[in-house]
Amino acid sequence: MAMGGGDVSSGLHLMVFFAFLLSSHGATAVTFTFRNNCPETVWPATLTSSGPAFPTTGFALAPGASASFGVGGTWSGRVWGRYRCTSGARFSCESGDCGSGQVACRGNGGAPPATLAEFTLGGGATDFYDISNVDGFNLPVGIAPAGGRCQRASCAADINAACPPELAVKAPGGATVGCKSACLAFNTDEHCCRGAYGTPDKCKPSRSPSARAPAGRGAKC
Repeated sequence: MAMGGGDVSSGLHLMVFFAFLLSSHGATAVTFTFRNNCPETVWPATLTSSGPAFPTTGFALAPGASASFGVGGTWSGRVWGRYRCTSGARFSCESGDCGSGQVACRGNGGAPPATLAEFTLGGGATDFYDISNVDGFNLPVGIAPAGGRCQRASCAADINAACPPELAVKAPGGATVGCKSACLAFNTDEHCCRGAYGTPDKCKPSRSPSARAPAGRGAKC
């Protein structure tokens, strides 16, 4: 997991399989701008943990397109991407689906594995952001500050291409659309770094590519 902290009032740019820009206009408003850098449509989704509700819980983003949304400066929540989606009688996605049956997730989280971009804004003098692969990986994601001293965090590798068979999530056609973390796949103390393995000296690196992903870094800014 990559973590960062700082005053987002200087701006923060999140790039993903789709790109995502976060910039702030003072302490009371933050603008998130998503950009799809991929050759296919992505359906970003959001889940609010605290603070004002995000203006949308899901939308389509065509290749090369961008979309911006403003939220209050005390928002906390997560963002993830869905892809290989169909919009028949019931909307669904082969990766990152939230189970709502609609483009809007309406308070539902995404089914793992899914790469998460997580934010806690307005919690005092420091804002926090991270990219998490704790439940696995489905899309490359990056967060890059638009200004100030906040540092970029990213997980830009195509982990699906290197995912071991026992961790891979396959679409009906056989394509790998996600890579589980070892903890998600096996749910043992050893793989989940809990119990007797709950200390840094006992928690060993995982074979899972998602656990080894260069998910970026963060620093107080």
